[in-house]
Amino acid sequence: MTSTRAPLRRSLAVLTALAAALVGLLATMLTSAAPARAASLQEVTSFGSNPGGLRMFLFVPDNLPARPAVLVVNHYCTGSAQAMYSGSQFDELATRYGFIAVYPSTNRSGSCFDVSSSEALKHGGASDPTSIVSMVRYVQQRWTTDTSRVFATGVSSGAMMTQVLLATYPDVFAAGSAFAGVPATCFSTSGPPPGTTSQAGWNSDCAQGRLTRTAQQWGDLARAAYPGYTGARPRVQLWHGTQDDTLSYVQHGEAIKQWTNVLGVPATPSSTETIGNNTRTRYGGTGDRAPIEANSLQGVGHNLPVDAAAAIRFFGLDQPTTPTPTTPAPTTPVPTPTATTPTPPVPTDWPTLPQPTATSGPATCTVAWSVNQWNTGFTANVTITNLDYAAASGWQLTWRWTAGQKVTQAWSSTVTQTGDVVVASNAAWNATIPVGGSVQIGFNATHTGSNPPPADLKLNGRACARA
Repeated sequence: MTSTRAPLRRSLAVLTALAAALVGLLATMLTSAAPARAASLQEVTSFGSNPGGLRMFLFVPDNLPARPAVLVVNHYCTGSAQAMYSGSQFDELATRYGFIAVYPSTNRSGSCFDVSSSEALKHGGASDPTSIVSMVRYVQQRWTTDTSRVFATGVSSGAMMTQVLLATYPDVFAAGSAFAGVPATCFSTSGPPPGTTSQAGWNSDCAQGRLTRTAQQWGDLARAAYPGYTGARPRVQLWHGTQDDTLSYVQHGEAIKQWTNVLGVPATPSSTETIGNNTRTRYGGTGDRAPIEANSLQGVGHNLPVDAAAAIRFFGLDQPTTPTPTTPAPTTPVPTPTATTPTPPVPTDWPTLPQPTATSGPATCTVAWSVNQWNTGFTANVTITNLDYAAASGWQLTWRWTAGQKVTQAWSSTVTQTGDVVVASNAAWNATIPVGGSVQIGFNATHTGSNPPPADLKLNGRACARA
């Protein structure tokens, strides 16, 4: 995808017309000076040691607080920095909360990060992780950033890289959020790094869930990525779909084993909650910034929704003045425990019911329903409006029936029903609801004579008001 944000070409052309001698100087300033003068994605062509041959792209908000945080956003296989920039909300959140976002981009066939070579899996190795850390240090040297608030996130290959970064550079990263990844070292092939001339290595045993280990074994492998390191370890947030057929859901459990061992926290969850199709478990603590948070998305495949806002909350970047807590270095790792003829339709509408009061402020969404009803069923047209501060990407609308209604057919979304609980998930073409924007979906359903409106309307787990 190509960014629609305006680049600096217009201003550059004006300056070029003034004097040809300024062109070289201006080009140098655009790639090295801080801060960038426009909030758009900019490439940095020289950022230090780059054994992986990666490209570096940078998003710097127009207004930064003192000592901003840094977030590394890693793309998926076949992806790019530009694709992650255009397809996720991390830049919008960077503008809102005042942090710098680094977008590494691979420069090889297949566009996967190297998470398998022997060089990628060791501190200071000659491959992609070292290149990414060079990008971070470039930013730290040119902006007065908070070195205790450096984070990593990514999708698929980028999620694997996120976990590798946490293992190889625990002295750099305070936390990571991995969307559909595998444990650090799981993809190991012990082969040479691919550089820019080969594809990154692929480990089918790991990808298909055939590679499993004990918590101690996984922990030892992560610790071996930086031998002798005794400092604090990064917190970890994990996301995985139960129907992932690219990187097996088995590896979600393996990653939990690894990081509970590395952080020295009990493998028994401190808390468990279910929000729609997401079962969220936390380990070693509770709340948005627990040491480990694992999100299991029921019925979701590899192309899972990327909840950028949830990752930002986990990092603590929605509270920029509050330092991110670190997990002390563990002393002893903790082991893992084991039909009638219908009458003609009559247009109607459900009455407005009182909605639950959100604990964190006004509703972040509204839902409007228009219903055509007959004696045994009805058709509903639904308009969902996003009132949150960030776009809703990979959205899910959930509700609960109170009179045994059953959805039989849906359009513009994928609808599943378990008992009285219904989950409507986005279609491929309407996966993002922009701030202030709306999407429309619809469905047919049956009823047994009574058809009260739905209860507990929520968009991505947050209560919605009836429009």
